[in-house]
Amino acid sequence: MDERNEEQGRIETRESPEYLKNFKENCQSMRAILENNKRFVMSLMEHPDFRNEQTSKNQHGEMKANVMLCYRHLEDARMRMGKAIQAYDGGKSIYPK
Repeated sequence: MDERNEEQGRIETRESPEYLKNFKENCQSMRAILENNKRFVMSLMEHPDFRNEQTSKNQHGEMKANVMLCYRHLEDARMRMGKAIQAYDGGKSIYPK
């Protein structure tokens, strides 16, 4: 059940899972997950299927381009999570870019 906390102007949820109790730790965990996913995505660039014959013009190039876009989005998401931590800490950056 939600309850309005008038002093702080926010809704407190009694049913919040325990793992969502610490914002900064949750963000740090997500950054680690994103970093791991980046490595997995980059490993796809060396997938054995790229040694096979293409079934359409520029098939492999299109596949690799989209894998790289995925990698860049994960990099951006990791950086944005760091920015959320930075804002939580009052705006001082101590995290790698």
